[in-house]
Amino acid sequence: MAAQFGRRLRRGATSGAVVAAAVAALAASQGPGAAPPPPADNASGDRPVGAGDASALPDGSATGDSPYYTDLPPLNTPNKPGTSIDLPIVTGPAEAGIPASVLAAYKRAEQSIAASDAACHLPWQLLAGIGKVESGQARGGRVDANGTTLSPILGPVLNGVGFANISDTDNGAFDGDATHDRAVGPMQFIPSTWATWGQDANGDGRKDPNNIYDAAQAAGLYLCANNRDLAVKADLDRAILSYNRSTEYLHTVLSWFEYYKRGTHQVPDGTGQLPRDRSDTPRVDTSPRPTRPAPTTPAPSPSTPAPSPSKPSTPVTPSPSDPATKPPASAQVTRIKDVGTGTLTATAGGVFAARPTIAALDSAGKPVVGLGVRFEIVGSTDANFGGVARNVTVTTNSKGIAVAPPVRAGERTGTFTVRATVVGRTLAPVAFTATVTERQADTLVRGDDKQLTATTGGRFADRVLVKATLDGAAASSVGLTATMITSADAPRTRTDGPYFKDANGAPLRTLTGLRTDANGLLTLPDIYADGQTGTFLLRLTAPGGGTLTIELKVTAPAPEPTPTPTPEPTPTPAPSTGAPEVTPTP
Repeated sequence: MAAQFGRRLRRGATSGAVVAAAVAALAASQGPGAAPPPPADNASGDRPVGAGDASALPDGSATGDSPYYTDLPPLNTPNKPGTSIDLPIVTGPAEAGIPASVLAAYKRAEQSIAASDAACHLPWQLLAGIGKVESGQARGGRVDANGTTLSPILGPVLNGVGFANISDTDNGAFDGDATHDRAVGPMQFIPSTWATWGQDANGDGRKDPNNIYDAAQAAGLYLCANNRDLAVKADLDRAILSYNRSTEYLHTVLSWFEYYKRGTHQVPDGTGQLPRDRSDTPRVDTSPRPTRPAPTTPAPSPSTPAPSPSKPSTPVTPSPSDPATKPPASAQVTRIKDVGTGTLTATAGGVFAARPTIAALDSAGKPVVGLGVRFEIVGSTDANFGGVARNVTVTTNSKGIAVAPPVRAGERTGTFTVRATVVGRTLAPVAFTATVTERQADTLVRGDDKQLTATTGGRFADRVLVKATLDGAAASSVGLTATMITSADAPRTRTDGPYFKDANGAPLRTLTGLRTDANGLLTLPDIYADGQTGTFLLRLTAPGGGTLTIELKVTAPAPEPTPTPTPEPTPTPAPSTGAPEVTPTP
């Protein structure tokens, strides 16, 4: 029954729910008390796990060319080509054992990517080979029930001392280093690469490079980039070298890949065999070397005629088409040219839709294959390739074409240059002009409907809340301008009426430097009224066409009531006694 389920799964795993079931079947044999594997993201089956999560192509290397384990597989390889034992039985060489959760993550990534990119032909054994070389299968499977390593797996600091020099790109969020980057997790992604390729394959709401399910799926998508078909040897080699640009690394991974293809078995988490040798550790071979006796020439017997001297061989002149006589690509090329790159324009923080593309030609106008072309970002800009590099080297393909990795715009607006040159030759470069424009919003609306009123000489009680959107989505980090205008039809700046205050408290009726937050929201500073009464207009504008006009009403304060004077009381005459008053005669 288990075998039938496996065959059905390999033919048609097309949803997160099916992949989750596969993981449960793969990890069920881990042993008594083992926790079930984490659920798949989008387990409702609306799309394959991970489909469409990655949008950029790899550049540089996933690991920043960090060190790796150099142990090779034993000579006694498993003898069951193409098999994988999914039972809790340890058989075969110890090195063929892969921890249960790690094995489940590799197989899950294979099924997921087969559903979303079947043409890639990603084999899980390739992920196993890379996982062995990068981290010893997550340090022998030291992961928790959710697939997260029990402690972070970190490569050395990439500070240029013995390794690449990569300044910090994640503020230490993944690697704990806010100065330089370090490769992280069981598949050893540097943070800048993880920012592009990170996955949430276990459905916990996080893209965690320390989780084997997330990391294995991200590695699979990364290897399949550039429309690679990993069933083709050339594409397979290019994919592995994109992970770490070392010929020894390529040979080591391929050795484990072939070893695992001949059969492997599951072992409990935490019991995998750990490698010993690393590429950054000097290795001293102390094993005795067999000595071979010097060859002896038997003396010719008397009956045996002495050999006659051989005739000198006629030198063979190789044909011009002989690869041994073909000059290197850098000697063949005579020029490079732009091949329809088009306009390079992006808004701040976005990715340029067009990618610089050149063709390398020889003197006869034929394409030059395998030529190193250097793309470099030149000028006052914070744009970069893939979130970290300002220069990359790309090899021309079978048509003599080299395509630069996607260029990501920074926050600095303006124009800069992407320059293409030939590695090892001084030929005329190709320059591409790139322009970064401001972030935009096509709509501005009030965040509430409160009437904005104040009395002369006072402050408006409520502050203005604005929301900016672009194509219906929140427009973050968009710069807005707020201006007190004379009228909606003739929007000149007013010289009286409501105002903002500058840093010194002086009236200011045009305010710039305002910027929306991550949700596209902006609350304006306090607004004050001068001595003018009436209805005034405040207009907000944004790059991209968004405008909003708001009414501000200023009234005079209510007059204080006039006090009514109190009348003086009228004196009351004294009562009469009845006798007339007699004035004496002088």
